[in-house]
Amino acid sequence: MAALPITSVLADLFTALTSSNQVILQAPPGAGKSTLLPLKLLQEKIFNGRILMLEPRRLAARNIATYMAAQLQQKVGEDVGYRMRGDTKISKTTRLEVVTEGILTRMIQQDPELSDYDLIIFDEFHERSLNADIGLAFALEVQQGLRDDLKLLVMSATLDSTGLQKLLPDAQLLTAEGRCFPVTYSYHPMSLQRSTVKQALSGAIAATVKLALQQQAGNILVFLPGVSEIKRCQQQLQEVVNSQLHVLPLFGQLTQQQQQVAINPLAAGQRKIVLATNIAETSLTIEGISVVIDSGLERKVSFSPRSGVSRLQTKRISQASATQRAGRAGRLQVGHCYRLWREEDHSRLEAQIEPEILAADLTSTCLELKVWGVNSFAELALLDQPAQANVDYAESLLTDLGALESGSCSQHGQALAAFGMSPRLAHMLLKAQTWEAELPGVSWLACRLIALLEGSERLPLDLDFALQQMATGQFKQAQRQAQQWAQRFSFIKNSSQGSGMKSSGMNSSDTNAYTGLLLALAYPDRIALRRDNTGRGQAGHGSDVLYMLSNGLGVKLMNDASLTSAELMVVADLSLTEQGADAMVYNACAIDLTELQTWLPQLFSQQAFVQWDLKAQKLIAEQRQCLGKLVLSRKVLTDITPAQKQTAVLAGIRKAGLSVLPWNEQNKALLTRLRCAHQWLPELGFVDYSETALVDDLENWLLPYLTGVTGPAQMKKIPLTEALLSRLEWALQQRLDKELPTHFTVPTGSKIKLRYNDNNAPSLPVRIQEMFGQANKPAVANGRVPIVIELLSPAQRPLQITQDLLGFWRGSYNEVKKEMKGRYPKHYWPDNPLEAMPTRRVKKHM
Repeated sequence: MAALPITSVLADLFTALTSSNQVILQAPPGAGKSTLLPLKLLQEKIFNGRILMLEPRRLAARNIATYMAAQLQQKVGEDVGYRMRGDTKISKTTRLEVVTEGILTRMIQQDPELSDYDLIIFDEFHERSLNADIGLAFALEVQQGLRDDLKLLVMSATLDSTGLQKLLPDAQLLTAEGRCFPVTYSYHPMSLQRSTVKQALSGAIAATVKLALQQQAGNILVFLPGVSEIKRCQQQLQEVVNSQLHVLPLFGQLTQQQQQVAINPLAAGQRKIVLATNIAETSLTIEGISVVIDSGLERKVSFSPRSGVSRLQTKRISQASATQRAGRAGRLQVGHCYRLWREEDHSRLEAQIEPEILAADLTSTCLELKVWGVNSFAELALLDQPAQANVDYAESLLTDLGALESGSCSQHGQALAAFGMSPRLAHMLLKAQTWEAELPGVSWLACRLIALLEGSERLPLDLDFALQQMATGQFKQAQRQAQQWAQRFSFIKNSSQGSGMKSSGMNSSDTNAYTGLLLALAYPDRIALRRDNTGRGQAGHGSDVLYMLSNGLGVKLMNDASLTSAELMVVADLSLTEQGADAMVYNACAIDLTELQTWLPQLFSQQAFVQWDLKAQKLIAEQRQCLGKLVLSRKVLTDITPAQKQTAVLAGIRKAGLSVLPWNEQNKALLTRLRCAHQWLPELGFVDYSETALVDDLENWLLPYLTGVTGPAQMKKIPLTEALLSRLEWALQQRLDKELPTHFTVPTGSKIKLRYNDNNAPSLPVRIQEMFGQANKPAVANGRVPIVIELLSPAQRPLQITQDLLGFWRGSYNEVKKEMKGRYPKHYWPDNPLEAMPTRRVKKHM
């Protein structure tokens, strides 16, 4: 360990930590920053208090703590320990704690001065986890307001130090070199067509693994985007497995023992292929790895505030991640990295990892901020500010759960945050306690349900069925967690009595009634009502069964699912599919409407619904019983006022746009003239008649004409010309007719209709014979806008378009006359049109 590259900067680091409260350390993979550095800080006894080190991943946190303890020839939990949700190994003698999963934030909330700690280390900060960003922001507030002696060390492998230095302008910046084992590269692009991406990926991985086995020695680490790809590749690689070659998975949902099989060294003469997610990118050293195969893909969580659901999306990795992955091959010896993309595409990858704060569900984080006393993310020192839509969603949900009152944290919100779990599930648990007297055992049922939902074990669709399986001894990991929750909050007198419901006073038959109620507490926005599937979802049809959530999102169940007969259910887990399609339900429970109304009446509302139906073009007036956006029942409203009707119709028009109004040639022409007057004669005070201006002013010019409008017949009778002119006083109406007349009198005395255009001069289509003798340029708008003359043949076809009649008569008229005189001999084609008499007749009648 002493030879690790980090040793070259240890002396400077110790000096920096002594002289400065903030230090930034950049050190690439393999430098020893996550292991040797914390141990040296511990052994040198630079600090009297404890050291906290934040790791973004559970697996890394546990392994780093275990490794450092072993270097001290101790068990983890003595001088070195770790804290994470559901798994803590520390003691009174622990001086270095490795923490993860928001534990740091919770510790600061409980002890804002962090009285026992002198240094906080933020490891792998380049991963930009939400917990790291918020943890650093909170730590800075502690340092600046309560503990000016608290030291902060931010370190990473591929640090974008520019932004971080702006955040920490007083921090000292140190750089350590990584290991000097070179890594060579080769590129093996694969097809990523959407329809075949999974097949293409598994096939490309299998082929590249076989190539690497032939070309390279040592163990192989394969980076894949997710668990499904790992299992597919594991199956496809079975043909290469033998007694000396093993294919081993590595991802977060595996047990600790299963993960260690992939990490620990094999016996002499053995070789392994480790199929891993990005959990293996940093901090972990997998013994014997000298070859990396990088798919170039990762699974990222993207939250949709519209649906309230997080979507797992497969995306291209960043250049920083690609560097991290390749570095795995050179940690212990010279290595090689196979990249499954084109070399010229590498520079097109994003430079850095996308910060989690930009795409995450912020509900838990927002609650932590409110408990801390911060009103908005903008008040914290953050490298990136989250999307306002995500913040608005989080605050809205927290308000619905009773955690916020008037935007501030309520007493109930304080209690939810103290649980250290999702605010939804904490709300379920707290409310279950209030029901305990009337529903004995419901708190224990809540503990079991939460343990199932938070666990990594695969659950059946029907959570009632999962609870029944749990009562018979299945889901042992969740059983243990449920017992811990129950013991922590004293929900049962002796949780060791057994895992069945009888120990808490609740029989199995009670499950159906109350599981749904508990879920409704946690997911009031995911109560689902069966939709009219028009024959879909019936036995034998093979189609999905459709539901609508109380937040307005459409969801579906597979037709063979166990819950397809349920009229009402609560959805705990779902996944968004293609954009615009219904989400797929993975975990849910049926619920009885009567029970829901009895125990959670606050979810229901009675609404007077008066609205213009855009599709049917009629007024709808109903009294509705609603559950969120679900309409459970409706009856016709008969006592609505004329004003309510008018307002509803107006709202419908505003939503649909002005195109729904009864436009005809006459009022369209009027509207165009009004818009032209506003543009050409601004000094006269003609108001704006643009689409935006008219929509904004509907209440003044259209509302008075909506009396009695309840359907399409009445809509057609709206006097639109009168309504448009109502925006102008009488004098301006007269001025409009004068300056922008509807017709123009030509030399024959004919009054011909002018054609106005929003953006161009008006045009006058007229037969050429009627314009003989006209020399001047006709114009409108007080002579400012010349009229475009469209001179027509006797057959009403264009001969010339001009704004300069005099120039035409003296110029190209003779050419027109030569051509037209032979074609129309009965019509008048004088040699001198300027002196000729205009006419509407043929020559013999002149």
